[in-house]
Amino acid sequence: MAARGHVQDPNDRRLRPIYDYLDNGNNKMAIQQADKLLKKHKDLHCAKVLKAIGLQRTGKQDEAFSLAQEVATLEPTDDNSLQALTILYREMHRPELVTKLYEAAVKKVPLSEEYHSHLFMAYARVGEYKKMQQAGMALYKTVPKNPYYFWSVMSLVMQAISAQDEKLAQTMFLPLAERMVEKMVKEEKIEAEAEVQLYFMILERLGKYVEALDMVRGPLGEKLTSELQSRENKCMMMYQRLQLWPECNALSYKLLLKNPDEWQFYLSYFDSLFHLMDKSWSPPNEEEHCVEGPVHTTVAEAVKFVVDRMEEEDKKDSRPLRGPYMACLELIHRLRQRGCPDEEELGDPLELMLQFFGKFGDKPCCITDLKIYLHLLPPEQHTQFENRLGELVPLGEVGEDGFGFPGDTKALQRHLCVCQLSRVLGLQHTLDTEGKLCLITELKAHYHYGLQFGKSCLKTELQFSDTYCLMVAHVYIDLWTETGDENMLWQCLGVLEEGLSYSPSNAQFKLLLLLLFCRLGAFQPVVDLYSSLDAKHVQHDTIGYLLTRYAGSLGQFAAASQSYNFSLRFFHSNQKDTSEYIIQAYKYGAFEKIPEFIAFRTRLNQSLHFAQVRTERMLLDLYTEADMELTEEHRRLSLEEESVWLKVRSLTLRLLASLALLGHAPSKRNSDKTNENGVSAKSSTLQTLLSQLDLTLQTAAQITEKQTQYPFLGPPSSRLASALSSGSCHCQASALQLSLTLQELETTGLDDSSELQTQICNSFKSLIVQLQELLSRCKGDVLEMKDSRLMTQPSLLETLVFFVETVCVVLWVASYSASVLRPLKSSLQKKKKKKTKDSSTAMPVVLSGFQEWTGSLQGIVTQALDHVKGQEASLTALKLAALTLGVGHAQTQEECGFTRAAMDKVQTSYLGSLQELGDLLRKRADSLKSLKF
Repeated sequence: MAARGHVQDPNDRRLRPIYDYLDNGNNKMAIQQADKLLKKHKDLHCAKVLKAIGLQRTGKQDEAFSLAQEVATLEPTDDNSLQALTILYREMHRPELVTKLYEAAVKKVPLSEEYHSHLFMAYARVGEYKKMQQAGMALYKTVPKNPYYFWSVMSLVMQAISAQDEKLAQTMFLPLAERMVEKMVKEEKIEAEAEVQLYFMILERLGKYVEALDMVRGPLGEKLTSELQSRENKCMMMYQRLQLWPECNALSYKLLLKNPDEWQFYLSYFDSLFHLMDKSWSPPNEEEHCVEGPVHTTVAEAVKFVVDRMEEEDKKDSRPLRGPYMACLELIHRLRQRGCPDEEELGDPLELMLQFFGKFGDKPCCITDLKIYLHLLPPEQHTQFENRLGELVPLGEVGEDGFGFPGDTKALQRHLCVCQLSRVLGLQHTLDTEGKLCLITELKAHYHYGLQFGKSCLKTELQFSDTYCLMVAHVYIDLWTETGDENMLWQCLGVLEEGLSYSPSNAQFKLLLLLLFCRLGAFQPVVDLYSSLDAKHVQHDTIGYLLTRYAGSLGQFAAASQSYNFSLRFFHSNQKDTSEYIIQAYKYGAFEKIPEFIAFRTRLNQSLHFAQVRTERMLLDLYTEADMELTEEHRRLSLEEESVWLKVRSLTLRLLASLALLGHAPSKRNSDKTNENGVSAKSSTLQTLLSQLDLTLQTAAQITEKQTQYPFLGPPSSRLASALSSGSCHCQASALQLSLTLQELETTGLDDSSELQTQICNSFKSLIVQLQELLSRCKGDVLEMKDSRLMTQPSLLETLVFFVETVCVVLWVASYSASVLRPLKSSLQKKKKKKTKDSSTAMPVVLSGFQEWTGSLQGIVTQALDHVKGQEASLTALKLAALTLGVGHAQTQEECGFTRAAMDKVQTSYLGSLQELGDLLRKRADSLKSLKF
């Protein structure tokens, strides 16, 4: 609970037990204790609010709100009541009510610094920047402290950032903020670094780079001390913005002499050098080159500078720095881009990389450092480079198995780096199947040997040889994708399971296992794997889609619901959490972070993953409870696919919601003024949504024609292609289209609608045919044994899920059909009674057609249930112990155990999916019975 011990009030002692109960989660006792206290002290407002908090946490939101409003209308000014109400309103997600509380408190106690401060923070939570500006100035006038003044200035900046009209920001908000800061500068009242940072931010946003540069160079710049080289970094930024390349070059040179390992300054040094060369800039003869010192304007000077830095590092007794050696490779890369012959003066890239490996090969960063410069080597040098690197790795004598092993972790890291570079160069990919199997044997041997170095590692630490295991898994995946041999996939799963047993915290193993299980259609083990990743904050967005993409499509509806809720909790808490970060940034003067927090919140609110999860969660509720390297092109296509799929799902959801509303609307035939009762408007909405769905499906068909294949480690392919190829989307669209024809029948009546009735009956028959075709695509064994090998067809499981979803949509339409036809049938029966006994009236075609349709639907659902039962029986009968593992590639007994464990997980997951799909089909079969007349 909020801080309360500082208030010296006799009521504190009385309230303390309630606070303690709430803190311990004992909300019922808190309510009881509050009731007891209120009997003795009826006017103790805080006790009422604490009771409201208890009620809120026990699910009695309405009672809690009315009790809180009783206190709020009294406009309390005691700190306990205000703090408690603030907590309650935050838990209710009603931060706007907190502002009203403190507005009233400030009016009653106008000189309270605390209440003014709380009012400002309350405005910050709801993003009321103009009111924040006013509250900040009122606070400054009450208590003239610099931070309060600059809170007001920052609020002006936020008004500029959030303004729809950029002209208004540049001509009003930012100039006013600038004048406010200049006033403090003239009066020499600037005290803190945060105030200087804010002044710099304002000048930068106004585009006044010269003034910003002068400010940083002047006395105010001396206050920029919290970050290392903060002043120099800001000067560099302004030099680049103003294109003052001599100053930029000289400053970079000067800073690199002090710290030759500062990579960003090498980049600015090279950038400025080539800009100066392009402009043919030359220094003045007599005067100093520029205010920052000497300037380099030729390649020869740059080459000499870099070589000198490397020579200095070579002379050092201590560990050398990587910067100068990488700068040499970077300069060769840039010179080669420009076609300059001077690169030869720096040396042969192959020799330079070997030198780099010799100095830094025992560091994990060596591979990432060298990777970006491997393009400097021609393809014919790749094998030579690998062999030369191997000579620099100290391995022991070759044993019986034909391999030599490293003697310590540094030698192990060097050998790992060589293996990784070999893969990056593509040398492993050129091997044939036998060569890759031999490579796997070698990497496995190194992995098992390296485990001895990590015997003392904690469970939270990674094994030194984990990367070998990861590389084995990737080579297995290469073999699987090239040959289609699923045995490679099972062995890959076994290797990763083994790696995870020795290194339970390895996130790479978990992510790869997660991807493989999802590709196999086994969602059950994925949930535990994702949970063990212990994803934090934004990771729920960046890697959460790996989980939610497959959640609903593999038939594990309970687990899917949990996964969606897990992701949605993060997105919903983002709004509240970000407000708290903004408040902390104001309190501690981290003004430059506030726009970043706002932008971050906006990006999360606009996340494609968020929109997908929200839509899929609602659709799931309707269905289950209602009665190589990744290229930019791959990223673009994936985003396009996912966006179209989201639109299809969103429109389906909105159409079902519209159908539900129409099912409860009064009959059109009972009202001459159809527009007044709202039915016509709802019908128009349905028509519009169906048109949008038709257009979206046309776009989807064009996209799927491209048949984009994503790399295994790229984004998971969306459900779009599978949904279209299965016929699920078109069947759902046909069913929803039928609702429009039924509306027309409802308006026309049964008497003069023979053509319309025939059209509806034809639609009934067409839907049965489409469902029958969709069910036929589900036939086959999702898991079977062939020649003592386990084979999977996860696509059958996804198609079965599409079938079940489509049945649910068709039953929604069937339910709506019944709601339209029942009144028409009743009306017909009343007419029959009025006619003479000898006259006879045949049953309308649409009524008999509907009865036939529901009967056929019942038959299809029964067929589907039989298929699911058959799949469950065959899965249960599978004896995995009879499988031959490691055919063509020997596995140890221990490795076979891990592979079988992975197979068990897949089998169990498939069974779980089939059971949930069967349960849902049985529910839908029961709901079908209620539709018969």
